Amino acid sequence: MNRRSALFAAASLAAMLATGCDRLFTPAKSPFHGVDVTGADMKGELRLKDHTGKERTLADFHGKAVALFFGYTQCPDVCPTTLADMANAMQLLGADAERVQVLFVTVDPRRDTPELLASYVPAFNPNFLGLYGDAAATAKVTKDFKIYAQERPGGTPGTYTMDHSAQTLVFDREGRLRLLLPYGLEPAKIAGDIKVLLNS
Repeated sequence: MNRRSALFAAASLAAMLATGCDRLFTPAKSPFHGVDVTGADMKGELRLKDHTGKERTLADFHGKAVALFFGYTQCPDVCPTTLADMANAMQLLGADAERVQVLFVTVDPRRDTPELLASYVPAFNPNFLGLYGDAAATAKVTKDFKIYAQERPGGTPGTYTMDHSAQTLVFDREGRLRLLLPYGLEPAKIAGDIKVLLNS
């Protein structure tokens, strides 16, 4: 590019910026801290039992924002940290927390019995629900929601661990997938994102 062309290009860019054309190149700022996946093609079906033995679907929570996380009770780090962060976010939401349902789906149904889920999940917040299914139902729901879950052998047959996706899926009050919250997102940002969904 010669000097004259360069000067013309610079002048043209300056003119575009002056007339507001720079907005054509700047994506709209998202109101969320998590990843906005509004409109994502997610046709998954949630049909599992909660830790009280009641069959649950997403439709049961119509009118509430739903935070859906997949993990297992013997997880050493990601799962308890995520549940603790969600519990802190509920505290920050105050009365609005009554319009939110947190669901923990086990990817380890062989060890995560209803009794174990009933003692583990509500320990973080009494309103949180642990969900489980048999091997076939677990395989279906992880596939439907595009969740990675793979057993990693341990020293003995009963000491295996589970590699699994660490994000939390958040649905709005109409049951539409809206957000992916990455592992480690601060409770204040989680609460802020959920509040936006509740008020939209």
